[in-house]
Amino acid sequence: MAAGPARGRRVFLNHLDSYCGRSVGEYLSRCVVGASLESVGEEEEEEDENNSAAEVSSGPKEGVYQVVGTLSKPESTKPCFAEETYAVSSRKELLSHLLECEIVLYNITEDANQIEEATWAASALHIEIEHFATPKLFILISTIMSWAKSKPPDPEDPEIPFTEEDYRRRKSHPNFMDHINAEKLILKLGKTNKHKFSAYVVASGHQYGAGEGVLHYFFKLGWLSETPAIPVFGDGNNFIPIIHVLDLAAVLQNIADHRPRSHYILAVDGSMHTLQELIKCISKNVGPGKIEKIPKENAFLSKELTQMHLDMLLVNLRMESMFLNETFNIKWVSQAGLVENIEQIIKEYKQSRGLLPLKVCIHGPPGVGKSTIAEELCKHYNLHHIKINDVISETIANLEKIVAPEELDSDSVGEEREDEEEGDKNAEAAHELLARIKENIEQNAGRLDDQYAVKFVKDKLKSMPCRNQGYVLDGFPETYDQAQVLFNLENEDDEEEEVKGKIPKCDKLIIPEFIISLTASDEFLINRIINLPERIVAGTHYTQDQFPQSLNLFRELNTDDKTVLNYFDELEIHPQFIDVAKFEDPENRFIVKEIIKEIGEPRNYGLTDEEKEDLERKAAEERLVKEAQEKAEREHKAAEERAERMANWEEWNKHLGEVKRQEQELLEAQAIPLRNYLMKNVMPTLMQGIIECCRIRPDDPVDFLAEYLFRNSPDVE
Repeated sequence: MAAGPARGRRVFLNHLDSYCGRSVGEYLSRCVVGASLESVGEEEEEEDENNSAAEVSSGPKEGVYQVVGTLSKPESTKPCFAEETYAVSSRKELLSHLLECEIVLYNITEDANQIEEATWAASALHIEIEHFATPKLFILISTIMSWAKSKPPDPEDPEIPFTEEDYRRRKSHPNFMDHINAEKLILKLGKTNKHKFSAYVVASGHQYGAGEGVLHYFFKLGWLSETPAIPVFGDGNNFIPIIHVLDLAAVLQNIADHRPRSHYILAVDGSMHTLQELIKCISKNVGPGKIEKIPKENAFLSKELTQMHLDMLLVNLRMESMFLNETFNIKWVSQAGLVENIEQIIKEYKQSRGLLPLKVCIHGPPGVGKSTIAEELCKHYNLHHIKINDVISETIANLEKIVAPEELDSDSVGEEREDEEEGDKNAEAAHELLARIKENIEQNAGRLDDQYAVKFVKDKLKSMPCRNQGYVLDGFPETYDQAQVLFNLENEDDEEEEVKGKIPKCDKLIIPEFIISLTASDEFLINRIINLPERIVAGTHYTQDQFPQSLNLFRELNTDDKTVLNYFDELEIHPQFIDVAKFEDPENRFIVKEIIKEIGEPRNYGLTDEEKEDLERKAAEERLVKEAQEKAEREHKAAEERAERMANWEEWNKHLGEVKRQEQELLEAQAIPLRNYLMKNVMPTLMQGIIECCRIRPDDPVDFLAEYLFRNSPDVE
């Protein structure tokens, strides 16, 4: 098998976009066929690892596994490591793809709906066994939940673990009966013709590492820092078999290369930890540092945990895989387990999910808008707003809590008694520190010396929430010396290195990544403060007497060669300068947009499905309210226009009547002279003519009347 140059083998893996599928597929795509068959020394191993890493980074290598497969979500993008992905519309089409592959892997640890497809695939390949051009290998990645109800190997000694040799006596969890049935079928099909169709079952421990699997709920809860303690379901004393997902991938690689005699492989690491030990370790290294035992029933209240997850978390099995160490050549990533490798596991978790802390420092004169902008940035990026006065108040409050006698909460009982002695020592130290702080504040007229203030800020920046999400430092440090004490490493050896090198050694854990320096003229700042409402100015140093002093002090501290910005320049963290006056934006919206453009995208979980639904619902409600308001405004405007038209119409009619009356009066006044003239000179003769015409009744009255008027017309002057 190992003879001759290695050629690539086509490997089918279902759900390449799932947690396990992505990790296993990417691992195998980097593995040279037959690499695990080579027995090498430790030094040669390291060289091979370095060489292979360089080769992988430079491009695809000949002789590696060619990974193809399906996706759990059709809309998912094709993983970069996959040669091909299939959107299968029929079983016949899927079988044709499977027949093109020499190795078929089916993972049923994450999606129980894949069990039916996996058993069908194995059966369909088994039917086609006579038509195989090359031998085929089928590996079912199952779960140790098919052992969940197994009786202990030795009832008298429950600490004796299960091994591969006990697999015939395994009893499945009631909710995982389909898994054990699938295991039995695969093993049965593999016995018919082992030379042409060999089948293996890998009972995987609960997978961890990279983006995290079933334990992701606890990692996320700790990273978000929204709860004072991480929950432990039940008493937490149940042992959980686990394995790093890349070590599981290495097991699959070894099966493909070695084709071992044993067809049932137990894939667990060398650790034996309880649920409580695992969660306590996660809480201390990525969360609040505390755990809280809650009834198992309460676990069902969490929407993020499925029934399958809960069953897996409550399993109680001691397991040991003798076969992995004796037969396989595995380059373990985490053989000792999660607890012993927690720092590496947390690093993987954050990198895989893009959960990198965002650290920002905002510098600028008083009144320039630092706090307003810091608050907006914290909202946008989900960061922690660090203000010196708040940090001091919070520290004093925490010290007073430690010093004050407090009753133990019965629900949180279960923490070890050794914590009590630590608590006594902490209370004594807190009491001394609190006394010194209060004395210092009294001696300095309400202010706290830099030695305390800087220490408190440093402790805050090193707190788990700030290390996880990041922070926005609001106007602190103010001086070069404060910045040195706050960010420089405290080790003397590092100071010697600092003298030798140009760039000073700083604490990379807390040093800010972005420095935003807000600038503005004194005249602009004074005008801005003058125009502030009294309610905002009250209780601040923005009063007429104090503000000029604060502004002058800031200018003095930022005109020397040794300023805060100089310190960051020396570290090659160059500030971004923003002229606030240029934007003419009292609410600082444009400035915040400018800063967001510089910083980039958020580095957190983003919104959950529930939060997205809430936002969509609120947006819909706001849209409806806005539409109703617009409709009401339109109706109101139409009513006003109607009323205005009616009023104008009435006014016009009123004016029209008046015009007609005045016109009539004018006509009548103009008609009086004419009427008088007619009555005096025309009407008497005309009336007589008409009377005479009526008396005689001539045939042509008009001609008669004209003749009469001509004869009897008086002289008119």
